[in-house]
Amino acid sequence: MSTTPTANKSGLVRLFALITVIFGAVFFVAGAATWIAVSTNLKAEKITVSEDATFAGGTVDTPWEAFSQADIIKHHALDATGGKTYAELDREDPLREVAMNGSFLRASLFTSVVAFGVALLVMGLGVVLALVGLALRKLTPAVATTTERTTPITA
Repeated sequence: MSTTPTANKSGLVRLFALITVIFGAVFFVAGAATWIAVSTNLKAEKITVSEDATFAGGTVDTPWEAFSQADIIKHHALDATGGKTYAELDREDPLREVAMNGSFLRASLFTSVVAFGVALLVMGLGVVLALVGLALRKLTPAVATTTERTTPITA
């Protein structure tokens, strides 16, 4: 009794396809969990988007609200410092602390925007991996082993 080489290859491809689908599901869940974690942590900070920003009055818990708030912080800091950045202010200038705090706040908000982006990327990769795995399984025939009889069948 022997199996055909094609059956062995088909079995390996189908196994690879299954593993790819599983990795896709894991990636999607990990990306979604990251998105939820970043959103939950931002919401816990109770940051409200400034009234003169794009998403005025909303709680910062999405990437677009975080970006909007970071952008308006830049405008407020530049207004407070006469249009000068932290590096342009003298070391003894009391407005340097305002510029520094604005920069720190913006960096923190932009970090969350990047985290949202990475989470979305991982979810997208998960979907792509799952689709590739499903396509491989669909295109590869199910393993059907054939056996060769060495003795004739007698009636």
